[in-house]
Amino acid sequence: MSATGLLIFLLVGAIAGWLAGLIVRGFGFGLIGNIVVGIIGAFLAGWLLPMLGISFVIVSPLVTHIVYALIGAIILLAIIGVIKRA
Repeated sequence: MSATGLLIFLLVGAIAGWLAGLIVRGFGFGLIGNIVVGIIGAFLAGWLLPMLGISFVIVSPLVTHIVYALIGAIILLAIIGVIKRA
């Protein structure tokens, strides 16, 4: 992976993690934590959504990746919330 690709990957993770933290209230983890949540969410959505037969392209591939990562980050934050409550 090139330096530009890594930077874009981190940027997508940061945006998705930040948005997920806003949507799922009470689960913001700071900048680094949000990047990690966004990246893990991107992997989660990249694995889970195709298995469920969900595939879409929005405006551009970058926006699509951000939406996928956002969906995955929201799922991840919901799982973390359930675990914390138990």
